[in-house]
Amino acid sequence: MLLDFAKIPVEPVANMRGGQGTVLLQKTVQGPVKVMRGVLPPGATIGMHSHETNCEVIYILSGTGQVLCDGVQEPLGPGACHYCPKGHGHSLQNTGPLPLEFFAVVPEVP
Repeated sequence: MLLDFAKIPVEPVANMRGGQGTVLLQKTVQGPVKVMRGVLPPGATIGMHSHETNCEVIYILSGTGQVLCDGVQEPLGPGACHYCPKGHGHSLQNTGPLPLEFFAVVPEVP
């Protein structure tokens, strides 16, 4: 299945998951799976949240940032991939001077 993000509207989401700033999000839901492309402006964050019924994979396309996952900070840059398993929690922060662009997949896990 082709997902053409050029055809998916951009939705500004303020204070996503209790974070700071506004995330520009393109999202599609295909059955039990969410597929997203997001842009975090400098200083913006997606707040700490847990994945009780699903997991999340975040792939960094451009920019720099960090994830706080289960109390551990992980630096992120282009090409880095972060995985948050079911039953764990994480947050995402843009720590650089440029927008942090990412691709994320959130599948429900039995």
